[in-house]
Amino acid sequence: MPLLDHFRPPVYPRHRWDSFHAAWASRIADMLNDRWLPANFLAEESTFGGQRAEIDIASYEVDDFDAPELSNGTATATRTYSPPRPAHVVTTAFPEQNEVRIYDVEGVRTLVAAIELISPANKDRPSSRRQFAAKCVGYLASGVSVVIIDIVTKRKANLHNLIAKMFNLPGECVLPDGVHLYAASYRPVERRAENMQPKSSDELELWFGDVTLGQSLPTMPMRLKGDLFVPVEFDETYAETCRRRRVT
Repeated sequence: MPLLDHFRPPVYPRHRWDSFHAAWASRIADMLNDRWLPANFLAEESTFGGQRAEIDIASYEVDDFDAPELSNGTATATRTYSPPRPAHVVTTAFPEQNEVRIYDVEGVRTLVAAIELISPANKDRPSSRRQFAAKCVGYLASGVSVVIIDIVTKRKANLHNLIAKMFNLPGECVLPDGVHLYAASYRPVERRAENMQPKSSDELELWFGDVTLGQSLPTMPMRLKGDLFVPVEFDETYAETCRRRRVT
């Protein structure tokens, strides 16, 4: 399936990018679950815009709450807490997120890989670009493999090069000036001596894929654990998303 320009006619403005992007994340997760992931791994899309932040530990408001009763039938008091005034209140922008997360669900649920579908909001200003790159660097520093793909033509920033800068990678790991569409896969590796003494080195393995308008999208390798890899088939999932969204 040749890559279309989703930010110019005839695709834009007939088709909304955010709807297509979310659908593409779902197709990628479905293909991984149906075709490639072993039974103890699970891919889930995690998609939302920058209007709200992701909550790791949530508190819920429950209607018609019944306070627990003591043995004598007296209801216990509900404890309340009022925080002090914040030291600072600043205006910021939470990064837009379109990603597929892959978990090892055997025993304790563990994040092992993430696929990032770059959006225009990830590239629109320096703070957004830094937030996206910092998230990827944080994943990699935690041992989580990362795959990114950028098909956003309306903004020219290269987020891989920002990730490379944060890691202080050598010049051969930086994409040339003028390359704004691409795919990249990152595998963090912790090397240990044979006697299992403290680690001897950290390494980052990288793969690149060409992304060009009018051409097919690449298949990228994604590490799950150890030397266990699966392919991320961007072209087939992109074509299926175009078909379902009637994008031609």
